[in-house]
Amino acid sequence: MNTSNFEPSSTAPQSFTQDTSLPDIEQLTKLANELFTALPCDGSRLGLVASAVPSEVISPLAGVNKSSAPGVQDFSLPGDAELKSFFSQQRQPSLNQVPHSLDTGVVLNSPTTASSLSSFDKSVLEGILPNNFGLPDEAQLQQMLVSRVPLGSHPSGIGAVDATSEVPASLTDIDKVNSLQKPFEAELQKLFGNERVNQPHLTFPTSLPNSLSDFDPALIAGLSPETYGLPGEAEIKKLFATPGSVPLNPESKPTYYFLDELKTGEFNSEAPSLSSAHPAFDVQAIRRDFPILKERVNGHPLVWFDNAATTQKPQSVIDRVSYFYEHENSNIHRAAHELAARSTDAYEKARDIVARFLNASSSSEVVFARGTTEAINLVAQSWGHQHIKKGDEIVITWLEHHANIVPWKQLCDLTGAVLRVAPVDDQGQVLLGEYQKLLTSKTKLVSFTQVSNALGTVTPAKEMIDMAHRVGARVLLDGAQSVSHLRADVQALDCDWFVFSGHKIFGPTGIGVLYGKADLLESMPPWQGGGNMIEDVTFEKIVYQPAPARFEAGTGNIADAVGLGAALEYVSKVGIDNIARYEHELLLYAMDALRRISGLHLIGTAAEKTSVLSFVLDGHSNQDIGVALNRVGIAVRTGHHCAQPILRRFGLESTVRPSLAFYNTHQEVDLLVSTVRRIKSGQFV
Repeated sequence: MNTSNFEPSSTAPQSFTQDTSLPDIEQLTKLANELFTALPCDGSRLGLVASAVPSEVISPLAGVNKSSAPGVQDFSLPGDAELKSFFSQQRQPSLNQVPHSLDTGVVLNSPTTASSLSSFDKSVLEGILPNNFGLPDEAQLQQMLVSRVPLGSHPSGIGAVDATSEVPASLTDIDKVNSLQKPFEAELQKLFGNERVNQPHLTFPTSLPNSLSDFDPALIAGLSPETYGLPGEAEIKKLFATPGSVPLNPESKPTYYFLDELKTGEFNSEAPSLSSAHPAFDVQAIRRDFPILKERVNGHPLVWFDNAATTQKPQSVIDRVSYFYEHENSNIHRAAHELAARSTDAYEKARDIVARFLNASSSSEVVFARGTTEAINLVAQSWGHQHIKKGDEIVITWLEHHANIVPWKQLCDLTGAVLRVAPVDDQGQVLLGEYQKLLTSKTKLVSFTQVSNALGTVTPAKEMIDMAHRVGARVLLDGAQSVSHLRADVQALDCDWFVFSGHKIFGPTGIGVLYGKADLLESMPPWQGGGNMIEDVTFEKIVYQPAPARFEAGTGNIADAVGLGAALEYVSKVGIDNIARYEHELLLYAMDALRRISGLHLIGTAAEKTSVLSFVLDGHSNQDIGVALNRVGIAVRTGHHCAQPILRRFGLESTVRPSLAFYNTHQEVDLLVSTVRRIKSGQFV
């Protein structure tokens, strides 16, 4: 019968009456459990002998009326005769017929064991060849072994079998297999023995020592990793050795900006090699977390070198903001329903994350704003209007972004205070001696950037803060450009306020942070009025919420605050020190490569700087360079970067500004440099 012609019947099986002599369900279940928990080939439990069936089941089964049991015909299934016919037609060997003795002469009534092989009757195998079943014979196997294992390719490293190697005839001799623990050991030794390297014989103890002190060193005497082709101690030490550091300028050893114990020199140091990146930092793994880095621009992979303007977002931030809108979206506080509770929890958790990231003493010291600009204006409009009077002085530096100049100039114009500016040297470093001269009893506020957005200069923030505090001034530190590159510890810095934007540290746009010391925030009046920032309102009196709520009037940017929390968690997971170390090495590499281009001038070469590479190229406009770079997928910023005073200090109105992040690579730097060389040579029109 051919199964292709078999069609199931559409009629229901005939009804039948269950014989009362059949075992009940409990007995059948017990029997099934006995059978199906047996180990494979365990004849003692699989019914190969009568004892496999429990005695309490045997007697009921003996009286079963077999004629009352349903058969295969009741379900339109093929019967025994049909199955035998089918398999006899389909399964006959295509070459020589299998001897009849195989069909009738061997009956295994018990599991096969090693000892039973010795009594096996080999006569039943006479006349059977591998070719009968389409398998290669011994000569063919030998030829296959020689042709497929080239010399020297054996995984043990001992070489392969050559063309003269002998496949032992004993492979077909069943009598020689006397132990299942070491099948064909002699044959294998003969097969590979003429190529095998002499290795020391190991004798292992019959039992493990109770402790390391009981171990007998004689057991491993004379052994070494090299014996087995493994790397030795010296090679392993060399493999894991700390990468060499960049050579230092012996006359210039400023404190490194993110690790006190590490020193660096001027940027004319030799660039690090590609292998000098910290071994724990996997830039390719980082890149996989940022979906936009798979984007193509003008047919080329995107190279994002505009990180000082804004950073890209990891998938975890994108997913967190999306999850908020899908599952938590509601206004915060002031409601009893579930989504309001979820939204409030997510928002306040983000505040806690920010506080931990900054090492604030309390989450009540964290105020959410739209960004760095709004946070600075909040301080100017609140604390500034309350404390700055005519004749007072506010000190800033030449390095400042417009957001840290304009609010203070407006305040001075309004109150009659004076704006003082600390100068910088030709490398873009603050002249601390001149800064010190500006600090007097008239100084009420000092506000400066920790990292210049136009030059990348890292200011000596802690030293400058301490100097200001000694004359009784308050200090605001602009961390917009530093927060994604350096560890932020507001308690160690001892700044009075610290501000930054979420989009500068891989978070969403439209969200920023003002950190303020608790007592200072409580003394500051609100700068905006509305809902959420009040406790009680009458026409006669308004009672404000304590900080930070008093500074968060109206409905804030809830979802993006939650996204900022996710971004800071991501950065913390990678490790800010790992990020800083990798970026600094990448910066050294890039600056060394760019300064080798004749006619290219780097602007801002302070010994302490982070990932900004402002430059100009003789004979080419900055805008044209930016357009040309974009044609090959490279995104850079051109212009004055909202920092006109510092560029004019260097006699410029604009620069080309590539800026790095921890997802950028040496290969991307190479592309930037080679493209600038092509621009210089006139290959771009």
